[in-house]
Formats: sequence, structure tokens, C-alpha cells
Amino acid sequence: MVHVEAGTRFTYTGFKAECDRVARGLMALGIEKGQHVGIWVTNYSEWVVAQFATAKIGAVLVTVNPSYRTHELQYVLEQSEADALILIGRFRSSDYVEMANEVITELKDSAPGELHCAKLPHLRNVIFIPPPSDPQVKTPNGMWSWEDVRRKSSEVGEPALAQRQAACDPGDTINIQYTSGTTGNPKGAMLTHHNLVANGYYTGEGMRFTEEDRLCIPVPFYHCFGCVLGNLACVTHGSTMVIPSEYFEPLKVLQAVQQERCTALHGVPTMFIAQLGHERFADFDLSSLRTGMMAGSPCPIEVMRQVVDRMGAREITIGYGQTEASPVITLTRTEDTLERRVSTVGTVLPNVEVKLVDPETGVETPTGEQGELLTRSFMVMKGYYNLPEATAAAIDGDGWLHTGDLATVDEAGYYRITGRLKDMIIRGGENVYPREVEEFLYTHPKIADVQVIGVPDERFVEEVMAWVMPKPGETIDAEEIRDFCRGKIAHYKIPRYIKTATEFPMTVTGKIQKFRMREMAIDELGLHKAAGMETA
Repeated sequence: MVHVEAGTRFTYTGFKAECDRVARGLMALGIEKGQHVGIWVTNYSEWVVAQFATAKIGAVLVTVNPSYRTHELQYVLEQSEADALILIGRFRSSDYVEMANEVITELKDSAPGELHCAKLPHLRNVIFIPPPSDPQVKTPNGMWSWEDVRRKSSEVGEPALAQRQAACDPGDTINIQYTSGTTGNPKGAMLTHHNLVANGYYTGEGMRFTEEDRLCIPVPFYHCFGCVLGNLACVTHGSTMVIPSEYFEPLKVLQAVQQERCTALHGVPTMFIAQLGHERFADFDLSSLRTGMMAGSPCPIEVMRQVVDRMGAREITIGYGQTEASPVITLTRTEDTLERRVSTVGTVLPNVEVKLVDPETGVETPTGEQGELLTRSFMVMKGYYNLPEATAAAIDGDGWLHTGDLATVDEAGYYRITGRLKDMIIRGGENVYPREVEEFLYTHPKIADVQVIGVPDERFVEEVMAWVMPKPGETIDAEEIRDFCRGKIAHYKIPRYIKTATEFPMTVTGKIQKFRMREMAIDELGLHKAAGMETA
């Protein structure tokens, strides 16, 4: 593993030793098999070490989106029943320590490891990772430092770690990934050792990884794209994980690919667009690139052409999936034609079943006809943590995961995603569920009703728009609403467009017509080009 920005370099031998050291340190803190360890950290090398260290001791890593603010952090720590939290000091404008103290009010007055929080009764340990640029920065009150954890490894012998590892089972939950839900709050998908290792292995095979490959990973680790399709695809093939920086910056990615002679590169389409459009793009030698993966949202054909022609990633693949499937379900192959790689999401992974069914009747649809995509395999999650009803709604009695995505399949077995049953916005590869944003905005004292929709955007594919109905006698402006959101929900969920309305388009039976709201917004905001329409 190489963390370019921090100057950290590990061989596999050194990486294993570091993971073992941190694993024994976590055991010394009293973290038991099956306990939940939240990680609220950007792309640091310590994130990857924590991923393997927690797995070795049978703890469950709960990944927390670095963009989360206080409202979301509190929900995830409560819902996951987290026993520990690993965090950094800052990320862009986010002060993690300040937010943690706001949510965990008893923290700063507690001794490390002796936290007792009324709101979060399971939480005992909070671990602070200092910035690579200033490793001597003071550890905040109530927290262990990362170095404390490493040092405490001396209190637990190697035989005790070996015994703990031997008690782990491939079917144990090892990771809880929060995926926003149409019914409001995010749901924690429980993923196992077997789920994740298999998906990492199969996707690595799909890109033809070997120990000669070096994958540049600018996508976030908190998401399966980073920690499974990045880290585990590499480790299952002896390939090198190259972390360009703690968060995506196009220039740092280009520098990392050149400096480390990366053979593969991951990203959502907007990341590739940002690199291709960078003013210094032509300064870099990217000739080492061969493959990688583009996923998260549909790829425009011109972007794929440029990734092949200008970046040289002639074997770039396209993946489709969702967190609940660990995540990839279908993948294009390195030898597929360019047309297939942009018009389809490939064929199913090995040992994965897929069928398309009529959403109304559940009857399988014929080849070429649209249906909801269902998948079944040993890579489907165990379920949503502490949400049995949501689990039953997602996975039927025969083990089929209902994705909520509409698709077709051709005679050769290539799938095309044609639409969504679920009310979801994909903004630059980030899933935004309108219901979650709506429920948060309902807490504003001046808002009587609100509807959130996705509207077309040339840069992010979709942007968030809120239609807001003020309470009688109240007036509210867009900036006031955005101010209310800042610091409480992730920046990508904050509506870019806000429209004040006295009524919403509805059917005669009183059902909101979000498609009509979208059509009206395209006209009012002049988004015809982004929508792929001629200007009216």
C-alpha cells in the first residue's frame, strides 16, 4: 500500500504486521468479537489498517460517511449501537472533534476508554487519528490516540490474536454500510467476510489483476467502491493499493498515476471528467494505465472514449450493483467492445443469479423486455441491522434481493439499466434519497410541507431540488433553508435549487406527481441541455 500524500509505504509483510499490531491494540481496549467499531475517517492509510484489524478480531466495522454532520452522525452511532468510534480531526470545513463533542456530550470530561454517554450507552472508546502533516498534534480530551492503540498491542500476545482469528466464521457480519432508505433514515447493510472477499476477488478477476497491478483509489473507503472494489480487489490478487490523497482532487490523482505507474484507476464518471478537463492534464504521463472501474452513475459515451483514448485505460470496466449486494452484481469485461461498455453494465459475476421480473406480478420478463432486477448469491447481505421489516421488504423468502432498478437483458446476457422503481437521486455517484432530506426539512419550524426531487445537471448528472410549502403566514427564502441544512446533513444532500410553492402537482386521488415537478423544473430552470433535450 502507498499513501502518496502522506508518504506512507507498506510491503505486504509490513502491512500484515501493522494490521496485527492494531488488532492486538483494539483487543487491549476490550473490543470483543461482534462489537461495532465506527470509522469516521477520509482516505487515510489507517482506514485500511482498521479494515483488516477489526476483521481479524471479529469486530464489525461501521463505515461513516466523512460528509456526515451531527444529525447523521448521531443517528448512525445510535442505530448501529457502536461500541467504539475512530475519527480524524478535520476534513475540509468539517471539525470532526467539535461535532463528536456536540453529539457525545460526556466525551471531553471522560477518561479514555471510560466513556459513559446517556444517548449512546454502548459507546466506550473513541480513537483519534492525527493528520499525517502533524502526527504530534494533541489528542483531544476523552480519546485514545492511534499511537496509544499501537502501543497497547504489547498487552496482548500473538497467540491471543491467533485464537480470536480462529473463532471468526466466513458468515459473520464484518461490516455495516449505511445506505440511505426511501423510508427516511439510512439503513445499515450487514455484510460478511464471505460477501466482501468474494466480491473483491471476482471484480479483481474481471479487471485481470495480478501482483503486477497498481490500483489508484481516489473513491472513498467508506463506500464499497473504495473498501471492496479497491482494497479487497487488490489484496485478493497481491496488487498494490495506491491512495492519492485523503479526498478526491483531480491533480493529485494524475500525479499519483504518473509517480506510482498505476495500471488501474477507479472513479465515478464525474471524477474522470474532472481529470480529463484539468488544465494540466497534458503534463502527465498516464501510459501505465490499462484498466480500472467506472461505476456509481451512467457513463456518457464521449467520456468513456476519452478515458480509453486520452488516458490509455483501454480495458476500463463498468460495474453495476448496490451496497446490499457487496456491491457488484454485473461487470463488463476488459475485452468488451467500447459500445458494450457504455450501453450496458455487463454480464453477471460468477456464482451470481439475476432475473428480471414484472414489478406488479413478479412474473419473469422475456429477453429484451424491461423488468425489475433481482439478484441472489452468497454476496447478498445478511440484512439491515435491527430492521427486520426493512430486510423482509428487500430480500424475499426465496433469497432474492429486490434492487428497485429496472433493466433489460439481451441474448448475449448483457444487462442495461433502464430506470428506477425507487425514488432516488444519484448526484455525482452519491445516492440521495428524497425521503431522508424531506424528513429533515420537515423539522424546520417554518416549513409545512416539502417535496424533494432530482433534476438534470451537466456536471453531476443529477442535482437536488426542494419544493417547499411554508406554514400559513410564514415566508422563507432559499438561503435560510440551506443555512438550516449546513452542518446537519451532508453537503451533497443540501438542495441546490429551492422553489417556494403554494401547491404541488397531484393526481385526482391526491398522489404527488414528482415527474411533473421535474418537467416543470427543467422548463423553469432552463435545464434542457442537461436533460438531453433541445432547448424549447
